[in-house]
Amino acid sequence: MPHGDDLGPTCIERVCATGGREPAPKRVWYASYGSNMDARRLAFYLSGGRPPHGARTYPGCRDAAPPSRTRPVTLRGRLYFASESTAWTGGLGFYDPHAEGETPAHAYLVTAGQFSDLAAQEMYRPPDADLDLRAVIRDGTAALGPGRYETLVCPGWLDGYPVLTFTAPWRSSQVALNAPVAAYLRHFASGLVEAHRWSHARAAEYLAGCPGAEGTWTPEGVMRVLGAGRRGEVSRRLR
Repeated sequence: MPHGDDLGPTCIERVCATGGREPAPKRVWYASYGSNMDARRLAFYLSGGRPPHGARTYPGCRDAAPPSRTRPVTLRGRLYFASESTAWTGGLGFYDPHAEGETPAHAYLVTAGQFSDLAAQEMYRPPDADLDLRAVIRDGTAALGPGRYETLVCPGWLDGYPVLTFTAPWRSSQVALNAPVAAYLRHFASGLVEAHRWSHARAAEYLAGCPGAEGTWTPEGVMRVLGAGRRGEVSRRLR
């Protein structure tokens, strides 16, 4: 999968209004702030299948082509963990664009149809139709429904393409927080290391400090989880 220039995380343009640009672009940046920061996990959303140790089989996108480009980006707002995952158990990762702080993310340049299919799979819908993305690009946010990932957000533009992601309709201060499980955190950490070139220690400190994880997870605890995951990968490769 092609990677962007190694120039560090990119701060995207903050203005979401089209300003005369194409209102319905053919390509968009999908900014993943969660487990799909790990490109290996994103591949199952694109091509279909069940990730190792996963509890859910993904149908995949209608177009399974890999992203044409990837970039590390930083979004204004904060990652938090809440609700309950049916695939992982434990809290799910959400993005609050109105909270103080910054959220590292992994941006993938995909077609508008692929983004529609990625969003559909997160919403437990069949990936069979293109979304009308003009409202979220124009207004910065658009609600497709009341579900956990049915709110689209356009944090800005990057290299002439809109940056899009999806999250819950509520604020982080309006919901009961819930700590994530170890396997879920491993994908977050892998994505941070892959996209942002962070050390495992830095990724562990960041994740342990996010609302929902903070108070349940410590940086040392996350590091133990990451160490166990890396040892398991080595063991499987040696078999």
